[in-house]
Order: sequence, then structure tokens, then C-alpha cells
Amino acid sequence: MTNKTVFKSGFVTIIGRPNVGKSTLMNALLGEKVAIVSDKPQTTRNKVTGILTTKDSQVVFWDTPGIHKHKGLLNDFMVKAAKTACEEVDLVVFMVEANKPMAPGENEIMEFIKGLKTRIFLVINKVDLVKKEDLLPVMDRYAKTGLFAEVIPVSSLKGDNLEALQKTITDFLPEGPQYFPEDDLSDQPERFIAAEIIREKIFRNTTDEIPYSTAVMVEEMKDKGDTVYIRADIYVEKDSQKGIIIGAKGAMLKRVGESARKDIERLLGVKVFLELWVKVKKEWREKPGALGEFGYK
Repeated sequence: MTNKTVFKSGFVTIIGRPNVGKSTLMNALLGEKVAIVSDKPQTTRNKVTGILTTKDSQVVFWDTPGIHKHKGLLNDFMVKAAKTACEEVDLVVFMVEANKPMAPGENEIMEFIKGLKTRIFLVINKVDLVKKEDLLPVMDRYAKTGLFAEVIPVSSLKGDNLEALQKTITDFLPEGPQYFPEDDLSDQPERFIAAEIIREKIFRNTTDEIPYSTAVMVEEMKDKGDTVYIRADIYVEKDSQKGIIIGAKGAMLKRVGESARKDIERLLGVKVFLELWVKVKKEWREKPGALGEFGYK
């Protein structure tokens, strides 16, 4: 008599304050870059799917915008997107930083997750930045809340303890089907990922309000055999911001375009011709119609 192999699967939402490393964690678990990252908070605006498939399991991760005190329609959308992603999933992973004390932001999120029926894991990130003797009190403080089925320290950037985290998640998941083909890393359309990559490069190359005032729309994407042609519009809220994005003699736009093109080529596996245009849509972050047009519904 042979033992039948059990296949496990499920949906896991990653939540936390802005900039704790949620996107970096998901990318590290997948071994590929699916979610964009930068050192600026609130880089992630939409729920982003990452799919990890092994011979005996499939974990569908949802990376979410950081939960924060917010004002304005765009920020309201982001926080709602994060909270809604915690509904009807198999597991919620709440992520905090080892090198920062428990702040009001964490307390507010813990008040939210108290109302969830889903099992909660706590992942303490950036353990490479603290001494072991300083980490243990942090783990103990969160464990004493009684909210968490598991408390797992990791370093997303260094890869510390990620195998243990993956195993703990998989062990918890129920027996279930394979929801996506084994080669899929995400269910996001290529247009969405290309737009996100462009927006990431704006976050990495500009400062102050510019990244947060920017939206990207891929207006055209054509497969031309050995080349993919992409035309994308970058929207800002002010004429002055348009000048900054373009830069002196087009230098900033060229820098953003070149770095984005390289990442998109790695994603698609073919040569990419990327054409970028900068347009002004005044106060788009406060206009429901514009938010919907840019995919923030």
C-alpha cells in the first residue's frame, strides 16, 4: 500500500505598517521580483499577488499597501485594499521590524486583526540589524499579546530563516488544489507589472512629493516578434512636477526609462522598446474618476 502525497494550498495576506519589508519578503520567498520595492514608504498601492509552487504545495501570497493613518482618497483606497485582503484567506502574516519599538501603528493594526477569524502569524523582519539578546524581548512582547499562532524572526534582505517561515506557512495550510499553473509567479497582467516597474524607478530616482504624486498607465503594449513595444504615460499633479520628471534635457526621464526597460526585459525575456510620456492631471489623487482610471478602485 502506497502513501498518497498530500498537496497543500492556500492564500496568505502580508500586512504591516509602510516600509517594514512586505514586498521584499514576498519577492524573497518567491525567488523572483514580483512586487516593486523602494526605501520610501507607501511604495505599494495595490494588492499584488505572488505565487510560490513546489511539488507538494502552492502558496498564493498577497502583498498589500502599508496600513497607516491616512487622509485623502488615494491613501483611503490603499488602507482599505490592505484590510480587505485579510478577508477570506487561510492565513494573515503581520510583519514588524526588529530594530524599531512597538509603535502606535502596530497597536492599531493589532486592534484590527483582533476582529479577524483567520489565524495570524507574526513575522519580525530585519533581525540582522539587532543583537540576539535584544531580539528576544521583542519576540516575547508580541507573543504575550496572545494574538499570534507563530512568532517567526527573519531577515528578508539577507534570507535568514525564510526556509523555516515557508515551511511553517505550508504546514499550516489545508489540503487543496493547485490554483495556478506551476510556472506562474503572479496573476497580475504584464501591463500592470510594467507600469509598476516604471513607477518603482520614479520612486528610486526622485524625492519629496514627486513619487507620491505620480501614476503610470501603460497605454500600448505590442509584441513585434523579437521586440515588445511599450508606450506608457506618467501622470503628475503639477506642471512643476512634470519638469522634474523630465529633468534637464530629458535626463531624468531617460534614467527612469533605461532602468525600467532593463527590468521589463528581464521579466518578459525579450528586448523591449519603451516610450515614456509625462502628462499633468491636476489633483488626481483626490478625484474618484481619476483613481478608478489608474486602477485604484
